[in-house]
Amino acid sequence: MFQKIILWDIYEIHTTKTSINGVMFRGRIRKFCLKNKRNVLVENAEDITGIVRFSIPHKENSSEIEKYLHTLAPDISIKLIREKIPNPILSKLKVNIESRYTLSKKL
Repeated sequence: MFQKIILWDIYEIHTTKTSINGVMFRGRIRKFCLKNKRNVLVENAEDITGIVRFSIPHKENSSEIEKYLHTLAPDISIKLIREKIPNPILSKLKVNIESRYTLSKKL
């Protein structure tokens, strides 16, 4: 039996000076959430350079994660960019627009 689909809220992480790509940033977020028993998805953005996105289940409080991220990079800004997205793709947001796709068998 399948579980109910989780709806996710997507956050975008920007910095003004600190590099967050190629420095184990995503892994640290993942480990922090594992330690705190939180569900999280984390990906580098492919549609915008130097951006990392994370997602947590809809309506969960992001303040602990945000507080932790500020300890890693004081120049960080975090913005909620999408809400209630089922099975999100974080690297390219346009992939989450369901009307773009059909379920045909041929590619």
